[in-house]
This record gives sequence, structure tokens and C-alpha cells, in this order.
Amino acid sequence: MIRPATPADVATILGFVRDLAAFEREPDAVEATEASLHDALFGLRPAAEAVIAEDADEALGFALFFHNFSTWKGRRGLYLEDLYVTPEARGKGVGTALLRHLAGLAVERDCGRFEWAVLDWNADAIAFYRQMGAVGLEDWTVQRVDGDALRRLAKAD
Repeated sequence: MIRPATPADVATILGFVRDLAAFEREPDAVEATEASLHDALFGLRPAAEAVIAEDADEALGFALFFHNFSTWKGRRGLYLEDLYVTPEARGKGVGTALLRHLAGLAVERDCGRFEWAVLDWNADAIAFYRQMGAVGLEDWTVQRVDGDALRRLAKAD
């Protein structure tokens, strides 16, 4: 079963985020707190949404997503920030169910596309995404400015 996350799920979501960070070899990189996630998901101006995959009230995974916008398409898109399935639930269709659910939301919301990033060393995930119909954008690279570099850029004249 896939259902929208509720405020009661914030601790579970943060636990999944930490598990995902550990899997992605960045166990100390998570700065999010329950309070910041609660605000981002359920505050006055939610920045993102999340869904929980569960079986018999046991959380098996989650997906956190938000809308972006394509000037080329002239429509918003759905961007998957995080998808995580517990090790015990992997290979049982949970990831497929989460992606299909989000694809359904994208279609329902008239999004021009559904996209996400994947680490280039995560061959299992890449193969899974290819099976689901995803195409890698070989000519594009992600650019990021954060921390001190972000603050310096903001002050640049």
C-alpha cells in the first residue's frame, strides 16, 4: 500500500533518509531534523511531499518529491528527491510500486516529465530504472553550490 505521509511519519522518514545516506556512503551528511522535515512537508508553505510504502502498518520505504518547472515544456514536472526501500523489502516490488505511484501523480497533475538523479556507481538502481523506462541524460551534469560557496556567491557583486 502506498499512502501520503502524515506528520506522524516524520521520524520514520528521517530514519529512512539517514539509512539512505549511509547506503550512499555519506552517513554524516544528513543535516535534516524532525523539525525541519516537518516544516518542509507540513508547514505553512510545504516544499515537498512524501509517500510511504507499507504492509500491515509496517513502513517498508518512502519517496520524497516536489514540483519543478520546465520552460521548454511550459509545464511543471515531478522531481523525485529520495526513494528508499528497506533491505528486507527489496526485490518485492516496493520500489516499483513507489515509482508507479509517483508516475501516476505526474500524469494526474499534468506534469511534463518525471525525473530524478542516481549515483553513477549504483548499477543496481540504474538497471532497475532502465527496466521502468527511465533514460539517462548523458549530456547533462548536476551543478551544485552550497555551504560557504553559496554564501560567497550570494554576496558577489
